Amino acid sequence: MAFDSTDLRSTLPSAAAAAPTPERFSGAEHVQFGDLAPAEKGDGVSTWYARGQNFVVGYSELDGTATFSRTGQPDEYVVLLADATLSATVGDVTASGQTMIVVPPGDSTVTVTGQGRVIRLLTTQSADIAALAANAASYDERHENIAPYEPWPEPVGGYRVRTYDLTVEPLKNPPFRLYRCTTFMVNFIDPKQGPRDPSKMSPHKHDDFEQCSIVLEGEYIHHIRWPWTTNKANWREDEHQRVAAPSVTVIPPPSLHTSEAVSPGTNHLIDVFCTPRFDFSAMDGWVFNAADYPAPSAPSAQSAS
Repeated sequence: MAFDSTDLRSTLPSAAAAAPTPERFSGAEHVQFGDLAPAEKGDGVSTWYARGQNFVVGYSELDGTATFSRTGQPDEYVVLLADATLSATVGDVTASGQTMIVVPPGDSTVTVTGQGRVIRLLTTQSADIAALAANAASYDERHENIAPYEPWPEPVGGYRVRTYDLTVEPLKNPPFRLYRCTTFMVNFIDPKQGPRDPSKMSPHKHDDFEQCSIVLEGEYIHHIRWPWTTNKANWREDEHQRVAAPSVTVIPPPSLHTSEAVSPGTNHLIDVFCTPRFDFSAMDGWVFNAADYPAPSAPSAQSAS
């Protein structure tokens, strides 16, 4: 990993032993919703879907009121109100402004009102939602090197609707705003103005989990490089994929990657991980709602990279 010495990610715990480089690799997924017709369209709401190995992103643009219902939902899922102009009701819980809502398993109805963007994060245990993904066919066969889905321990006090403010002060360096539940970790980074300083990139890799980068505003170039192995037939070309909002990019392990904001205006990217990251969770004070969601006693398959 290559981080500036002032960036606390340079102090992240490392795996006890370096993971051996695999021989085969899966490619990245780039789904640009602006180039696609919505998978679902209703009165005042349009929705697109993209997926990774263990998760699905539902991205909706709303002007009015929309209802998102689940029956027999097998696990927790997340609703992100990405704009201050939105409000939501789930049972007797209400939220307004930029908020992360964690919805428990079972039957639920989330009603969202206003104008803005709503992001839902579900695991692929919700097969009906996974089938709607624009890139669903890419996962007809399991992608390489990704740990099996294994939810984290139940929340303190049991499952219930929980809400978290996405406008609280982030960490200083890196400027992360991290929340987790049993199924996801969300890093709701603030928007930035102008292009990223090209002398301050942060190439890094993950041994056995995907990173989902959702571009909400502006444009980014995702720089991705795969290892070379003894079998040249398995080599992959470097990618320098330019994407514009709204889009989802799924970055596979163990590729080396970094994302570069390039728009002269506002650039806004958030990151999602399914399940939560052990390395971020091990850092004291990094996960803002850690008291609600205990971490496992020890990492299972997911590595700390």
